[in-house]
Amino acid sequence: MADSILIRALKGQPKSLNLCNKHLQKVPKAIGKLEFICQLNLKNNHLKRLPPELTHLFQLQVLNLGNNEFEEFPQLLQHLYNLEKLHFFGNKIYEIHPSCLNGFRNLSFLNLNNNRLSYLPPEICNLLNLQFLSVDNNELKELPLEFCALTTLQELHAGIGKCYRLRVLDVAGNELRIFPTELSGLPLKELHCEENPLLQDLPVHSLQEEEVLALKEIVARYIMKSLRDRYSYLRRAIRHYPQMRDMLAQCSKCAVCGEAFLNTWLECVHFLDARSMNLSNMNGKIPVRALLCSYKCFNSSGHNYYGVAFP
Repeated sequence: MADSILIRALKGQPKSLNLCNKHLQKVPKAIGKLEFICQLNLKNNHLKRLPPELTHLFQLQVLNLGNNEFEEFPQLLQHLYNLEKLHFFGNKIYEIHPSCLNGFRNLSFLNLNNNRLSYLPPEICNLLNLQFLSVDNNELKELPLEFCALTTLQELHAGIGKCYRLRVLDVAGNELRIFPTELSGLPLKELHCEENPLLQDLPVHSLQEEEVLALKEIVARYIMKSLRDRYSYLRRAIRHYPQMRDMLAQCSKCAVCGEAFLNTWLECVHFLDARSMNLSNMNGKIPVRALLCSYKCFNSSGHNYYGVAFP
């Protein structure tokens, strides 16, 4: 099937190629002839390695290898000099060899969620244009000092809520406006966050609004509510739809009513007293992110969540 798709692609010279969900155990060598491809999607297959011919894709900018069976980060990827976005979530990667990080001069987005990494090599600092890095749900024990050399980094997702032994967090001198929801559950003793443009506890009034939910959101909320019933038909049926399970696994819970929802509807903030967190080095209030499912919850009384207002 993949071969026939590649043959058709050679005739049409498309800029993108989708080979996800094809049960592939290997990528056909003919992939190297698609030198005009800018985006390649190989998500949700059974791949463990890549053919050398992939390095012929000189124009490739976006590569999705999510949900495959890679155990090591492929070294040949460093030869894709124009690569800007690399999705490598949901594999079995336990190691990134230092030499793998030498050639990504244009890489700005790297998703390594749901792997088995216990460390990141110091050579991570070679990713000079990296703006987004996500390493949630790995087995990381520490970050290398060279991580501080990523001066273009704007977003880091590292599952901070699971850092159960974290005692000191120093994020001073950045551009943080708000802390993640999980901050309040950390056993911190010290938090250094000076010289950040943190949100201030200055509540402002907002107009009441009614939300209009997309059909996808309505269905997702209905399914997630049904899944709480152990006798629900949907609870049995969803076992046969792994992609649906993966999508619903990304849901959030409303900070007010506790109901699950798929997409962020209202991003709010509440302010924690540093003293209530037993922080020894600071006083004052700390802005912490909170998600609400609806304006109904936002406009209800008895909570201390505020809408986020930027000047």
